[in-house]
Amino acid sequence: MIPDPLRLAIALVPLASYCLLIGLLNARRRPFLTSGGADLAALGAALSGLVMVGPVELFRPEAASTEFGSYVWVFLIVFYWLWVWLVVLLARPRLVIYNISGEELRPLLAEAARSLDPEARWAGDSLSLPALGIQLHMETFEIMRNVSLVASGAKQNLTGWRQLAGELYQRLEPLRVAPNPRALGIVLLAIVLMSVSMAHMLSHPQQVAQAMEEIFSY
Repeated sequence: MIPDPLRLAIALVPLASYCLLIGLLNARRRPFLTSGGADLAALGAALSGLVMVGPVELFRPEAASTEFGSYVWVFLIVFYWLWVWLVVLLARPRLVIYNISGEELRPLLAEAARSLDPEARWAGDSLSLPALGIQLHMETFEIMRNVSLVASGAKQNLTGWRQLAGELYQRLEPLRVAPNPRALGIVLLAIVLMSVSMAHMLSHPQQVAQAMEEIFSY
């Protein structure tokens, strides 16, 4: 059974927007560096619609709905984003580089590490920069051509991570790479998801009005 048009659009549009963003990043001819916190926040935004029409609506407090009416959604959205922010704050330091393979990134990372800390040492896919207070390991997702530099251990120097991010950004800036061949498929998937949800919503105005009344009226 297909969900009502409004809930379907709420669930799929943020997810489609995220897929479109990932597809466009992978279609570029240069890598894209971002922090782990920004990456988690973007994922939180992508899942926000699914969460709102799923567990949040299902377990919405009836007493709060009666007391605050439609404004209860403001509190629920803020509550959701507070949880996302908490996850971002508690997560270990991480850098994510899109549209690059592990083999392409490793020599650039090695150069950046040596310029910041001459005592930098590799052990397999792990890298230690004692002068900066950083211990990390590389996690490579070759199918999507992205690499994560993830903190190893809880004792990390956030200032050192910012320095590493800045140095690595300078090394990546002039680099040109081949676009990810899967980028087109991701973009097409995003367009299909968005088009289907929006077309279904626009073609059923009465069901949309009924869904809005169910969600916002008490």
